[in-house]
Amino acid sequence: MTDDLLSRDRAVEHVLSLRADSLQDRATDSVTPDAVAGRTLAETVDAPADVPPHDYATMDGFAFDAADDYPLTVVGERVTPDDEPPELGSGEAVRIATGAPLPEGATVVVKREDTTDTDGELHGPDLPPGTHVYERGSTVRAGEQVFAAGERLSPKDAVLLDDLGVETVVVRERASVGVVATGTEIHEGSQPDRDSNMLLALARSWGHDATHAGTAPDEPDAVRTLLTDAAETHDVVVSTGGTSVGHGDHVVETLADLGELVVHGVALRPGKPVTVARLPEQDAVAVALPGKPVAAHTTACLVARPLFTGSASLPTLAATATVALDVPETDAIGGEGVEYAVPVRLDAGRATPLGHPDSGLAIYDRTFDPSVLASSTRATRADGLVLTREGFAVDETVAVVPYEALEA
Repeated sequence: MTDDLLSRDRAVEHVLSLRADSLQDRATDSVTPDAVAGRTLAETVDAPADVPPHDYATMDGFAFDAADDYPLTVVGERVTPDDEPPELGSGEAVRIATGAPLPEGATVVVKREDTTDTDGELHGPDLPPGTHVYERGSTVRAGEQVFAAGERLSPKDAVLLDDLGVETVVVRERASVGVVATGTEIHEGSQPDRDSNMLLALARSWGHDATHAGTAPDEPDAVRTLLTDAAETHDVVVSTGGTSVGHGDHVVETLADLGELVVHGVALRPGKPVTVARLPEQDAVAVALPGKPVAAHTTACLVARPLFTGSASLPTLAATATVALDVPETDAIGGEGVEYAVPVRLDAGRATPLGHPDSGLAIYDRTFDPSVLASSTRATRADGLVLTREGFAVDETVAVVPYEALEA
């Protein structure tokens, strides 16, 4: 029943707490701004100085003190971005180029085309202070915290770091991630491993070093050896299979014996059996995902992703449902309170559930069937997913979480 399961939001809270603990023990490294993408800061970054360091003109025109009255006396040469600006006296103005520093005392720039300059006397409109001025410290003030420790950086963050003049930042080393698969059919090669390459790619796209760490048959000793060996040589172990309650499903039992189950089942379909464990003896974290491919991908993105990225946000796009979709009135894990992750295709702002009979992949009737969908590798052709507890009506606006946002 769902009363025994964590909500997805609550599970993610536990995962984020586990991430914070594990980061404290990870070694650090220094990287330059061109290498910050996907890296997690070990220390805060404070602004060493005001940015910008001066007031700058954002238009070609004349700089002066907005408190002065026209006519103004035009003095000196045109100020360019490479110049040291002159001192201005009361009632004086100076020609200035876009990007040039303002003279001390100048508070405004009037556009050249809005003025008349007759024999060195300038006339123009009254403007409030700050007009056409990029003011000192308007981006960031000296001493202000710009990035927090534990924050995962993206390529765009290099822009601000460069503007701050920060040459290196201290980051945590990338996590070493060992991906393993359990199941006799996979271990013996009678069935392909449909999950591991996808999980390796996800871990790498989230900024970490991932390797395939082996397979094991559905035998308790073999599963224990596989998980223990992987945990002793990796920061994080991601396994697939062996998480359901049934004969041959030994992963959860092994993790409970090796450490502490932080998450054991989530009210989410597909993906209910997902488990996250702390393994203190190996100083590692284990994430056990269901073996069905779509369920493994769904839980990796919705539950495990915050462990790797530090982000629980789920950006969405608004789309119009092309069909009505029901969810089961009763469910294998209780029905009420279950959150369903429905894969959809997007086309011109319209969302069609992949698997629905009207979608071109008819693998369930008009009632969403996560158990069937979870096994369909074709369902990975979806563009995103809709999270719902009640289904939706035709022409209803739904919030689609794009896969590209989850996988980055």
